[in-house]
Amino acid sequence: MCNLFDPIKIREILVKNRVFVSPMCQYSSDEGKPTAWHLVHLGSRAVGGAGLIIVEATSVSPEGRISPRDSGIWNSEQASAFKVITEFMIQQGTVPGVQLSHAGRKAATRPPALGGGPLLPKENPWETIAPSPIPFAEDYPTPRTMKLNDIEKLISQFEIAARNSMAAGFQVVELHMAHGYLLHEFLSPLSNKRTDEYGGDFENRIRLPLQIAETVRKAWPEKWPVFVRISCTDWVDGGWDINQSVQFAELLKAKGIDLIDCSSGGILPGIKIPVKPGYQVPFSGRIRKETQILTGAVGLITEPRQAQDIIASGQADAVLLGREMLRNPYWTFQAARDLGVDFEVPEQYKRAY
Repeated sequence: MCNLFDPIKIREILVKNRVFVSPMCQYSSDEGKPTAWHLVHLGSRAVGGAGLIIVEATSVSPEGRISPRDSGIWNSEQASAFKVITEFMIQQGTVPGVQLSHAGRKAATRPPALGGGPLLPKENPWETIAPSPIPFAEDYPTPRTMKLNDIEKLISQFEIAARNSMAAGFQVVELHMAHGYLLHEFLSPLSNKRTDEYGGDFENRIRLPLQIAETVRKAWPEKWPVFVRISCTDWVDGGWDINQSVQFAELLKAKGIDLIDCSSGGILPGIKIPVKPGYQVPFSGRIRKETQILTGAVGLITEPRQAQDIIASGQADAVLLGREMLRNPYWTFQAARDLGVDFEVPEQYKRAY
């Protein structure tokens, strides 16, 4: 039986516990570069004892950003700006990871604090792209259909972003294939209506995501892990579902992917999702059982005993905490205390424990 505070070795990376910080957009970057906010935000969670921290959806190109304030890693300046953050994480004994992303038809929007929704003409929106010319919602622009040369360019962008991530000091990359963003748009039959080799049946819809997974795996050091986040279901009849996710996970494993980060939803607005504590955990449990790949459980995991039970019951190999880590960057310390686990805290904080 595994426990929440058992270390886990993935390739040659030893993560000190099974508490991972989920990637969460901060909408605080400057031309794609992280700022002092990111150092404090991410650094606090490292000081707080998380085993691995995955930096927010970080775009592989300027037009792949969700908003103008999103992180990016398409150039060396951005990679250099991340270096101080990754070095600090490592000093705290935390593994630094980054999620590589392209927002597709959900790009060019305002940050939530400014109301969200598509950028207005006066806000200099950029052209969005997608597998098919289907807008995300009625008030969103119709994206340009990607041509084969756009697909080739995208694969190259992910490869360059992976190499920049290496230069930035990250030790894990996660490919964002969830939440209605570009790679998920190729996977889902609700957003992919192509008639060429990148659309139609399951084999064609997974073609580009698999090509990107294979390209990044080859570009990334063999000793370090590559994760993939997927939406295990669209929660819509006729959409992407858990059965396809199991098949896809098996193929990702064959390409050398090390862990499936099991989320859901995001392909369409207004979908009714049966949200409750741990509502996505069964997805990670099934994928783990049927494919023998490592999985991460995410979604309304808030209590230490809940997280411990997920790991101990074999439903996941790690838990990813999002909003709970926003509320409490020291959740890991408190979980160790609540579960009766001896846990090393930074020497600067020992007087409080």
